[in-house]
Amino acid sequence: MQGKIIKGVGGFYYIHLHDNRIFECKAKGAFRNQNIKPAVGDNVEIDIIDEEKLTGNIISIHERTNKLIRPAVANVDQAVIIFALSDPEPNYNLLDRFLIMMDRQDVHTILCLNKSDLIEDDSALKVKNIYEACGYDVIITSTYSMGQNSGITELKDKIKGKTTVFAGPSGVGKSSLLNSLNPKTTVETGEISEKIKRGKHTTRHSELINISEDTYIMDTPGFSSLYVEDMEPEDIKNYYDEFTQFSCDCRFNGCVHINEPDCKVKEAVEDGIISRLRYDNYKQLYEEQKSKRRW
Repeated sequence: MQGKIIKGVGGFYYIHLHDNRIFECKAKGAFRNQNIKPAVGDNVEIDIIDEEKLTGNIISIHERTNKLIRPAVANVDQAVIIFALSDPEPNYNLLDRFLIMMDRQDVHTILCLNKSDLIEDDSALKVKNIYEACGYDVIITSTYSMGQNSGITELKDKIKGKTTVFAGPSGVGKSSLLNSLNPKTTVETGEISEKIKRGKHTTRHSELINISEDTYIMDTPGFSSLYVEDMEPEDIKNYYDEFTQFSCDCRFNGCVHINEPDCKVKEAVEDGIISRLRYDNYKQLYEEQKSKRRW
């Protein structure tokens, strides 16, 4: 039987089959001998041990289209990065770190700005404009005001027919968004939680949720910090696409847009063409990586 790994906990893997049954499986020892570890999102073949108890063994793993390191998932088409506009206040430096991480793994990213019902001014549109100018898809959502302008319909259209990673800091409303996209999410995650005796409302592991026949969402644990690893400080500028059109006119080749004179990127920041928010995030990341390299 063929299925997809939707969760892995304590050496057990939960396989969603095309008939919507979920089997609890162990991986064959041959995988360990080959140093292969099944990942959430893998398409696999299983041998059924007990039809009634829904148990089996994973006997083969199909070739992966990709595999992300953080979060550790396979065969994804895109990522939706969720940040709240308020409660908690957004940490845009943390957001930029996550966007860089997804860009490094060649994953198309959609930015979802949630809890728009808590904002009374135009700050949501300002943030949307900043990140759209950098080339990102941005959706403003609310699960409280579920009307025509809540953004939920637009988000549904973006994820239809794809396998999408949902990620973001804790408390940004990720679970509420998942339930708004598909009310049966609570039932499906509850079924697995009952098997492994874990809570139903706190995501501790990456989990794949089937929305429709060809649409999957990967729910991942919330995070409060993120470090950009294995990256030279001079390379960080390459992940700020808005710098590109100005950097070729800088006085120095290889300008990193920090202390150099006649830097056209810095001039664009002063002129309000490049977002100061983004530029300040860039400087902090650059200095952080530069400090790491000294050690």
